[in-house]
Amino acid sequence: MSNQQACSGCGFTHQCVCHLIPSVESQTDLVLLTHENELSRDTNTGKLLQQSLKQCESFVWQRKMPPAELITLLEDETRQPFLLFPSEESMECQQAVLNEANDQKPLFIILDGTWQEAKKMLNKSPWLKTIPQVHLDITSESSYTLRRNQDSGHLCTCEVGVELLRVLGEEEPARLIDDYYQHYLKVFQADKCGHSLK
Repeated sequence: MSNQQACSGCGFTHQCVCHLIPSVESQTDLVLLTHENELSRDTNTGKLLQQSLKQCESFVWQRKMPPAELITLLEDETRQPFLLFPSEESMECQQAVLNEANDQKPLFIILDGTWQEAKKMLNKSPWLKTIPQVHLDITSESSYTLRRNQDSGHLCTCEVGVELLRVLGEEEPARLIDDYYQHYLKVFQADKCGHSLK
């Protein structure tokens, strides 16, 4: 790989990690609703979930126009959508799934953006507010180091996906994605410094 040219797959200049991306199957369906600002950020980790997890789709959030394909998913009577967003109204994730135990398959929507952007997305999208909100009981600290001024207790998008899988009993898919994510963080720092990870 040229020192000047970044890989179109993983975005790294000095070491391609595309061959390390796991191909993970899950019983859990995930949707990333991505803020437009995230599309140009190399620090976005939602893409790691989408690369790794076959059951993960991504749609771009726009204030005036909900993604038509996502609306179709939400209207599918075989699915029970949940918005993963901690609030006073949100239920603990596992409990919410148990309460909804029926023939509908859970569909989890993660707002992919900064915490401030996620709140804006919810506040400016009345259609999102109609989806039952759930939260994760997080005890671990985030290992995300790619952005400054991160609030304590907040996880990045990839970590949220990993924790969700763990809570739902999918330890192996969670471990495979987390291993890739942890390696990605190390490579990212080395690549930005202009060298390969030893």
